Amino acid sequence: MCLRKSDPVLLKTKQHFEILDGLRGIAAVAVVIFHFMEIATPDYHDNFIAHSYLAVDFFFCLSGFVIAYAYDNKAKNIGTIQFIKLRLIRLHPLVIICSVLGLAAFLFDPFSDLHAKFSSIQVFLMFLSSCLLIPYPIVPERYFNLFHLNPPTWSLFWEYIANIFYILILFKLRNKILWLLTIIAAIALCFESYRSGYLGVGWGVDNYLGGGFRVFYSFLAGMLVYRSSWIIKNRLGFILMSVLLAITFLIPFSDKTNWILDLFLVIFYFPFLVALGAGSSLSASQSNICKFLGDISYPLYMVHYPFIWIFLSYVEEAKPALNQLEIIIPIGVLLLIVLAYFIVVFLDIPLRKYLKERFSVIKV
Repeated sequence: MCLRKSDPVLLKTKQHFEILDGLRGIAAVAVVIFHFMEIATPDYHDNFIAHSYLAVDFFFCLSGFVIAYAYDNKAKNIGTIQFIKLRLIRLHPLVIICSVLGLAAFLFDPFSDLHAKFSSIQVFLMFLSSCLLIPYPIVPERYFNLFHLNPPTWSLFWEYIANIFYILILFKLRNKILWLLTIIAAIALCFESYRSGYLGVGWGVDNYLGGGFRVFYSFLAGMLVYRSSWIIKNRLGFILMSVLLAITFLIPFSDKTNWILDLFLVIFYFPFLVALGAGSSLSASQSNICKFLGDISYPLYMVHYPFIWIFLSYVEEAKPALNQLEIIIPIGVLLLIVLAYFIVVFLDIPLRKYLKERFSVIKV
């Protein structure tokens, strides 16, 4: 059963999206585990959570849905400048905070002196590019990431572009045009998946364009889920919804079929999950869990990678046994979740509140 946009349930934003918040947190935790495992077992065939790179596509789809829900009926009234202010205040404080953290991890990594290979000007430009989200792939020893100090910000780069396109063009488009663009985006995504063999692209100098294809499709698909009222009322609840999402990350990696599997999950399954999650009921006992996961999802995604670089340096230097890594990785994930929580509570939320008051930003 699908709900119409005029249904009163859709007006209860916080309650209605609590499960989606929880799912975003599950996806963020999966990304952190995946990045640890990439170093512990570089071969994706041996990585038990090998498809967690697709969490980014889930984020993009969820973003398209939430942005369309929040702004489709308000974008014209609030205007471009106000919209951009709102998005910058929501997203950019953590970009700056984690750029500082990434710089500190780069300069004071106890297991590596990689920073010594770069001049002070180059290090400053790394930091500046990270703060301003201007790609600067300069470190060959670390795979020419677009943003070395905090690699996951490649997806924020594309998220910002999607947001700019939304406020300038997309919110004005009729659904028929949006459908046409989504089909074109799906074709581009098929090309990229076939060419690369998977969709874990967009982060580096040799695959950056793939990130554009990924956000192009998933953001539009998320918009269409909302615009087309594909909100499926159900009683699955948070636990079952979490299982439905988590199994996508646990699917074994296969060279022959992976590019097709990735396409199926991104083009069909993730929009379906967003539609299910938006319409699923939530028990009171699980509300706090979803809120916690939603609160830490973005800071966890943003804060973890400087520590992944240190973990990589440690593995290269100490060459720990696998049984040691089996202890280090779970502890590392838990500590990063705690760190993300403290950052959001004591830095991100207060800073966003201050910026909203300072720049007289309206509440949406």
